[in-house]
Amino acid sequence: MTAEVAPNADYPRELPDTTADAAATPTKEMPWAELGLKADEYESICEILGRRPTNAELAMYSVMWSEHCSYKSSKKHLIEQFGKRTTDEMRSRLLVGMGQNAGVVDIGQGWAVTFKVESHNHPSFVEPYQGAATGVGGIVRDIISMGARPVAVMDQLRFGDVNHPDTARVVHGVVSGVGGYGNCLGLPNIGGETEFDSSYQGNPLVNALCVGTLRHEDIHLANATGEGNLVVLFGARTGGDGIGGASILASETFEDGMPAKRPSVQVGDPFMEKVLIECCLELFAAGVVQGIQDLGAAGISCATSELASNGDSGMHVDLENVLLRDPTLTAGEILMSESQERMMAIVTPEDRDAFFAIIDKWDVEASVIGHLTGDGRLTIDHYGHRIVDVDPKTVAHDGPVYDRPYARPAWQDALNADSAERLPRPATPEELRETMTTVLTDVNQASKAWITDQYDRYVQGNTALAQPDDAGVVRVDEDTNLGVAISTDANGWYTKLDPYRGAQQALAEAYRNVAVVGAAPVAITDCLNFGNPEDTDAMWQLVQAMTGLADGCIELGVPVTGGNVSLYNSSGTVKGQPDSSINPTPVVGMLGIMEDVRRANPSGFTEEGLAVVLLGESREELDGSAWARIVHKHLGGMPPLVNFNAEVSLGNVVRALSATDGPDGRPLVRAAHDLSNGGLLQALVDASLRFGIGGSFDLSASVQGAQLDDFTLLFTETQARALVVVPEGALPAVYAAAEAEGVPAVRIGTTGGDMLAIVGADLLSDMGNGAGWIVGLDELREQSEAALRERF
Repeated sequence: MTAEVAPNADYPRELPDTTADAAATPTKEMPWAELGLKADEYESICEILGRRPTNAELAMYSVMWSEHCSYKSSKKHLIEQFGKRTTDEMRSRLLVGMGQNAGVVDIGQGWAVTFKVESHNHPSFVEPYQGAATGVGGIVRDIISMGARPVAVMDQLRFGDVNHPDTARVVHGVVSGVGGYGNCLGLPNIGGETEFDSSYQGNPLVNALCVGTLRHEDIHLANATGEGNLVVLFGARTGGDGIGGASILASETFEDGMPAKRPSVQVGDPFMEKVLIECCLELFAAGVVQGIQDLGAAGISCATSELASNGDSGMHVDLENVLLRDPTLTAGEILMSESQERMMAIVTPEDRDAFFAIIDKWDVEASVIGHLTGDGRLTIDHYGHRIVDVDPKTVAHDGPVYDRPYARPAWQDALNADSAERLPRPATPEELRETMTTVLTDVNQASKAWITDQYDRYVQGNTALAQPDDAGVVRVDEDTNLGVAISTDANGWYTKLDPYRGAQQALAEAYRNVAVVGAAPVAITDCLNFGNPEDTDAMWQLVQAMTGLADGCIELGVPVTGGNVSLYNSSGTVKGQPDSSINPTPVVGMLGIMEDVRRANPSGFTEEGLAVVLLGESREELDGSAWARIVHKHLGGMPPLVNFNAEVSLGNVVRALSATDGPDGRPLVRAAHDLSNGGLLQALVDASLRFGIGGSFDLSASVQGAQLDDFTLLFTETQARALVVVPEGALPAVYAAAEAEGVPAVRIGTTGGDMLAIVGADLLSDMGNGAGWIVGLDELREQSEAALRERF
């Protein structure tokens, strides 16, 4: 039912604190500390206004100047690394870059894709189900606001120790929230990662990514222009849930001494969001909106100030016209509420009737809450009382920017010196067999089917590949089969050892995963999950990781289109210690263009009798590896080297082969799988279990060529490597393509049967009377799936 005037006309719970009152009572004590502001920040607000702020203004500044909304600790480095260093060549496919709700990339044929990843970490610890669900809802609304139809979601999840008594609470809630919200929206969940580590015990990571598609001409920006145009709030009513939620939860540590009144976590309604998707797309198609902004963190405070600031406009709002679920909310609470499923639109007076006709069609509630003034001010009245009068840029974009001190941690050198070289390695075939089983059945290496089976991966009918394949692939155009591939990757263990190289490893792996399915990587979004920026250790990790990402993007020629920074992921521990915060976890989401999604390479063996070739050079790189962490509970040394030239060469080989047909008219490549966490052993197991087809493998030639032993070749995590699976007759083409790019290539086995058999040059050959390591796929699958299922 449309309502153009809110039904709460005579219900202010508070005596209004007006701008006149603020000017007349400059020494009045204000609760700035309780709202998360620092003393100097409050003084800055007073200087900007030329008086003390009103209660409502203080609420606005507190949420918009929070770490979550203002990026005050990272903005300096974001501008220096991702803004100033992005070249025109890197921007060649960018239609919209950083600064809007999401970046937009040209993928050809008049089509564009918008994608973004964001965090909802702290709310997901306080209330796992709603925290995760509203994280999905928020990132979907970012995509809607660009004028795109959401087509897929992905998630990056990291939980605490699998054996900790609280981990099950968080896991069940988060997984149910991600699946429940996404499934109700009818969006396929096409990929992601789930990992467990004690560093995330009090600070789980819930990073959600959404992908949307649109035509070039359908791009919309969140700007408010045009004096006299109307400001319309539509969707769900504003309630008391989520008052100061994500914006304050994500801007402080969970520790003693923080404000006692905890913000509440937002409550999501996916069915309302589904209606909003269709309603917004019809509003865009009808041309009756000048711009739309979603209401996420900071709610009305954010939407009004950002719209007005982006459009260099002025805006006036009558706050009593906001539709409320709770009529007792104060003005500050209305401004700070982060109630979900709400959007703000700018509508011309001439389009008002057509706008509300569409709103009525979808049975969405809406109210006109203000208009654009053109005077450059944001003014808000509540029942005729002026409670806000600010320059919107000072709220939305000109908040504090800190150049926080940072320094290499005192403990970093000792961590890097503690290499895995000192760890005992298997000395007998029996010890190697036990090691292989131990690693493969660990929760971080085993099947995540218990989680991913709760997500709908194929709804909408455009999913070409989905987890557990290396990248998710969705079709964009049904006529041409043009599509995109997306992968999200991170390795907090590597980044703990070396933030610069660890961030580059995440970028390299995301690039590799997109390349091995046959797509051309073109752009990234990132979510930087780090500790307390007031700790010089954590700030150093953040700066190093951002520098590593920026350097890597320049080498690869791919731009950062936008993303999120999540700080204060620490649990109140003493600063300056190795365990003061989470493992620093920069998540990279890579977008690739797939000219024909029907040619996408799955990660598993698809038929029997195919040749399996190992591409790339293998070196002894076991620091931070799955073997070191799982078998020895050890994290130390330096992560594997990252060589972007090698990654590009590897990608070129796989893409060239993927674009080629064999004599039978079928694609030459039948499957491809990258090597990463867990090394060659993990890749062979994953590829065998994907479709239930095993194989026989002889690593002798690889061992001899790399001058490694069986154990090292199985577990080393050298980057820029992949398996490619082709018919026997295609081997000459594989070798020729690899030689042209300078990529080592060796045939290691043949697919077939319901067993996985691996022989080698030393310990592997001594297993089972010379037959090597042999295991049935049914047994292997049961062991792998049971690792997670039996714990939750």
